Amino acid sequence: MKTSAGILLFKRENEKFFYFLVHPGGPFWKSKDLGAWSVPKGEASEEESLMERALQEFYEETGKKISGNFIELRPVKQKAGKTVHAWALESDLETDGLYSNTISISWPPKSGKAIEIPEVDRWEWFESGEAKKKINSAQCDFILQLEEILNPDHR
Repeated sequence: MKTSAGILLFKRENEKFFYFLVHPGGPFWKSKDLGAWSVPKGEASEEESLMERALQEFYEETGKKISGNFIELRPVKQKAGKTVHAWALESDLETDGLYSNTISISWPPKSGKAIEIPEVDRWEWFESGEAKKKINSAQCDFILQLEEILNPDHR
């Protein structure tokens, strides 16, 4: 089964949590919003370090390198069966000037025609409540886990 690794970037402002999420590029995702956003992540091969893959994917999908004190979160399984590993990092990131690598996809599906698209077409900070609606439903657990770690008395 496929495995991905990613980074959940977060910041705190006025006692509220905000999460940095990315929106996938391309015609399939163009008009999708709720549940379409994700942590910056990508598929890992069996032999590579998941943490290194997460950092590389963050760079590929934003053009920015990050470092700091990462918080390892429990992996989640998405509907299609993919397991996603994530690490949280408290850091602010300006969304102006971000850019994504491009990928080639078959479009329309099964047409045999390929088009080049940005892997990510939008980057945004969302307050916790909104982030939980925007993010892929399985990945919402990353936000819940992190808030439990950072606010154990707030139930």
